[in-house]
Amino acid sequence: MGKLRAAQYACSLLGHALQKHGASPELQRQIQQLEGHLSLGRKLLRLGNSADALESAKRAVHLSDVVLRFCITVSHLNRALYFACDNVLWAGKSGLAPRVDQEKWTQRSFRYYLFSLIMNLSRDAYEIRLLMEQETSSYSRRLKGSGVGVPGGIDTRGPGAAGVPGGRLPQLALKFRLRVLLLVRVLRGHPPLLLDVVRNACDLFIPLDKLGLWRCGPGIVGLCGLLSSVLSILTLICPWLRLKP
Repeated sequence: MGKLRAAQYACSLLGHALQKHGASPELQRQIQQLEGHLSLGRKLLRLGNSADALESAKRAVHLSDVVLRFCITVSHLNRALYFACDNVLWAGKSGLAPRVDQEKWTQRSFRYYLFSLIMNLSRDAYEIRLLMEQETSSYSRRLKGSGVGVPGGIDTRGPGAAGVPGGRLPQLALKFRLRVLLLVRVLRGHPPLLLDVVRNACDLFIPLDKLGLWRCGPGIVGLCGLLSSVLSILTLICPWLRLKP
């Protein structure tokens, strides 16, 4: 499935590049047809995915963390609805249900897809927050255990903190820099979370473009879809890179 998805978005990216560089209309048409066949093939292979997503939602209901339980359950339910709409679209394109309104069901499917990705990114943000709090707490305990205060004896209040105008801005800039460094440290230390954030962020451009909420063009959609597909294949090759639960 991941390879088909990667091939589909590679065709989308290639089609955009060919159009931009003035390739022959016949070659562009062949690439578009190939992309359409790959999309239809993926829809066929996803016929049972709604049931799998519902089963995943049932398992997520039993998670002890209420935030993770909510985000993961709602994400799986939206994925189940997305796959259901995808099944209707496949029935229409294959001729089993020729009267299906393709545009209406496509919009529905991408709305559910978007909601699922929002829940996934919310879950990622929550996981990042927990890890950053743990890292900060652990660092504070290490400092207390060693009897050291602020590293290097630096006055983090800044030169203008004691009532001097303009002193608050450098202090905020320092806090922001430290938070960014902490975020980078957390993500570097947790590759599954980093991959999940990048993959969901890349996927987000697809429904945003298809729903007309943010037009980024077929080139960006193809590139983001291809990158997301490669990361998905990577998690299949290396299961330890898959974010759990």
